[in-house]
Amino acid sequence: MKATHNPPTTAPVTPADLLRMAALYLRRHGWTQGDYYAVVFDALTPRACVSGAIGMSTYGMATCIPFTANRTERRDYHAASRALAEFLCLKTSTELFEWNDRPGRTAAEVIHALNAAADRWDSLHTTAGGTR
Repeated sequence: MKATHNPPTTAPVTPADLLRMAALYLRRHGWTQGDYYAVVFDALTPRACVSGAIGMSTYGMATCIPFTANRTERRDYHAASRALAEFLCLKTSTELFEWNDRPGRTAAEVIHALNAAADRWDSLHTTAGGTR
């Protein structure tokens, strides 16, 4: 490498990274059902459903509808949502709403599913040498 070459300072974000960040978001800020975010005026970090938490981890802010946000990170959002849906054996990532909102569902279950789906994604996409 030449002295003038500037190596990248950040690694690309993976669906597993976003799922773990969503789990952490829910642990820190709370979980909700029935909407992407709990209505809290002027809250920078509102309680979120599973899709809203993935949105927060992807976009860094609450977006009106994370699935259709007109942002460059939308592809990352969909990849993380798809990884979780596949882990949960759902047919589509839009079924995450029903899964999240099922009566009796708990925040602990959602957080566990996010972390387990991230671990599964890593196991499927990481080689023995640790590269993705």
